[in-house]
Parts: sequence; structure tokens; C-alpha cells
Amino acid sequence: MLISSQSPLSIDISRIRPAIQALQPQLIEWRRRLHQRPELGFREQLTADFVSQKLREWDIEHETGIAKTGIVAIIEGRKQNPETPEIIQNLKFKIPNRRVLAIRADMDALPIQEENDVPYRSQHDGVMHACGHDGHVAIALATAYYLSQHRDDFAGTVKVIFQPAEEGPGGAKPMIEAGVLKNPDVDAIIGLHLWNNLPLGTVGVRTGALMAAVEAFRCTILGKGGHGAMPHQTVDSVVVSAQIVNALQTIVARNVDPIESAVVTVGELHAGTALNVIADTARMSGTVRYFNPDMAGYFGKRIEQIIAGICHSHEATYELNYWHLYPPTINDARIAELVRSVALDVVETPVGVVPECQTMGGEDMSFFLQAVPGCYFFLGSANPAKNLAYPHHHPRFDFDETALGMGVEIFVRCVEKFFS
Repeated sequence: MLISSQSPLSIDISRIRPAIQALQPQLIEWRRRLHQRPELGFREQLTADFVSQKLREWDIEHETGIAKTGIVAIIEGRKQNPETPEIIQNLKFKIPNRRVLAIRADMDALPIQEENDVPYRSQHDGVMHACGHDGHVAIALATAYYLSQHRDDFAGTVKVIFQPAEEGPGGAKPMIEAGVLKNPDVDAIIGLHLWNNLPLGTVGVRTGALMAAVEAFRCTILGKGGHGAMPHQTVDSVVVSAQIVNALQTIVARNVDPIESAVVTVGELHAGTALNVIADTARMSGTVRYFNPDMAGYFGKRIEQIIAGICHSHEATYELNYWHLYPPTINDARIAELVRSVALDVVETPVGVVPECQTMGGEDMSFFLQAVPGCYFFLGSANPAKNLAYPHHHPRFDFDETALGMGVEIFVRCVEKFFS
């Protein structure tokens, strides 16, 4: 199913500098190579080896093996900076003599069997780049190459972070704990996500919450099984579970401020072995999403209150496991303005910059944004005219590779403007 309701905007190639236009064939080649060899979280060894090989070819200083497969490249600019622009002066952190901007790209794939009939389809059964991370790596590589060849054009230090395991269990936090934001200390960070919910030629950037917090739960309802014709002798775990599923929907409907956005979804419910047997146990699992960081801790307590109350009323018991995955992805206002101002120079019309682009999807880029000011933004990549608009995590996901060069141009301009 095609999901992009907007027609792609035309792209003014002249807004992409010739040196980056010249990289487009390599961008496509790298992206397709990575697409053919997808790897799951913390297993991205082929990907990491390819990235490291390219960085060595270009004499770019880098460290490998961070949080298992992560890589950090460091590129020093040589330009002298006589003054600091207002957008940087207003940031709420101390400006060191040598400012540091980080660029982050995630590397992992998903446990999905690819259904695309293309020459570069996945060669690894059951594993697929179905979210654009192959493109993210290609964009970051090309950005690193360009900056290494144009060190006289910027006056600071750029760290390019190639991160494992965004899809789970999360590689950002262990990379931070390993010190990727230190030595030299990072002042701000930017990252992008190729986004098939926006058409090619658009950029989605906003201040504040862009993506939601991700929390999850598993619950086992413990009843008393028996004959389907004699329910009075049982405690029916299916009936208890059904009431819990319905009641959980009242959390958002009646406990959350209507001005706020939140989701409580039960995605799995398993019980029973035969049509005439009342199941003694039922198992359910689900996810919780919200934007407001003040809600952290609330949903877990409220979900358990509801489960406990319904179980008590039916003389059932329960076992609940609730955990927090990622906090909300919240952009710093001034770094978001930096990205927005750059995007306005790259996309063809102001209509191409989309401010209201929130999604209840989650991202562990959020941990980087908790640690330092930064901005995560969406780069439109859908093109229905080429049948390239299937949603993320779909077995036929693919994107218009024209977006790759746009991503490099935006990153490079952000670097130049941040240090200008």
C-alpha cells in the first residue's frame, strides 16, 4: 500500500554543489551494497568493516568496536573562525575554543524477508534494510568523505557516529556510556531519517518532540482452567484478559489530558488450546508511546492498577513485566532552527520544509539528544511515481535514491553554518 498522499516536489539539482552531485553514483553503489548485506543489531560486522575500509582509504581518523560494532570518525577543519554567529552564541552550553558537531547514522537492519524484486535485494534470508538505515550509512560516509576533502571550508571538529542496534535493543546508550560524546566533547549533534511518510524533495524538521517515548509490557493472567460448558468451576483467563484490553484504552481516553498525545496498544494476546476448554492462562504484550517526558513513569503504574483491579474482581492473579526502551526524541530549538534554515536553502520551495511532522514511532537518537543539544529531522524519500512509497518496516520498503545527495548537502551545509 502506498502511503504518501503528497506528490513529490521537483528537485533543483543546482542547489546541490557539483562535488556532492559527483558523489551520487558512489552513494547509490554504497547504499545498494549495504542493502544486499543487512545485519541485525550489534551484529553489523560486515557493515562496520565496509565503513572502516572506506575511512581508511580516505585517511580519516576513526575508532572501531565501540558498543561492539559502532564506529566514530573524527574530521578536523582547518578554517579560521573570526566570529561566532548568533545561532551558536545563544546555545545554552559553553562554547569551547574548538567547537565539536556530531553527525549520527544508524547501521542495523530488521528481521524481515525482503519481497522487492531488485538486483540489490537482500542476500541474507530473513533480514532486510526495511527502514532506510543503509541510506543513512551511505549519506554519513559521503559526508565524511566530502568534509575530509574540504577541511578548509569549516572551522571546527566533526564526529561522525555510526551506531549499531537502533531497532533494538538500542545502541545509542551504550555508545554514550563508552564515551563517544567525549574527547573531544560534543557541543551539538544532528541526524536524519529517510522518511517515506514525506515525498521526495521535502524535509521534516520541528522544535521539541519529534518522535515518541517507547515503553513496553508483557503480562500473564493466571486463572483456573476447566470445561467450556462449566464456566462456574473456572476462572476464565480469556474473559479477564478481554476486560483488561478494553480497560487499558481508558488510560488515554480518560486519564491523559486531551491536549497531550499518547498511545496504549495491546499487540499480542494468546490463550487457549481448544474451543471447548477454558484457558487457565492468557498472555498479552503491548507498547506505550507519548511525547511529554513528564509522563515517564505514569503509564506503568496506571497499567498495573487496572490489571490488578480486574484480576482481583475475578479472583485471578497476574505477572507483569514493564520496561522503558527509549525516551522521547526532543529537538533543541536553536539547532532545529539551524537545520530548518539550511533545509530552506536546499529544497526547492518553502513548502518543502514540513514543521508538523511528529510520529509516534520511537528512536534511540533520543539518548543523544538528552546528552547534548541537537536536532533529528526527516528527509522525504517517497516517490509514488516510481512505486517507492511503501511504509517503513514493510517487506517491499524502498526509497528514491535521489534523496541521498540531498542528505549529504544538508549535512555539509549544517557543518559549515554551525562553524561559520
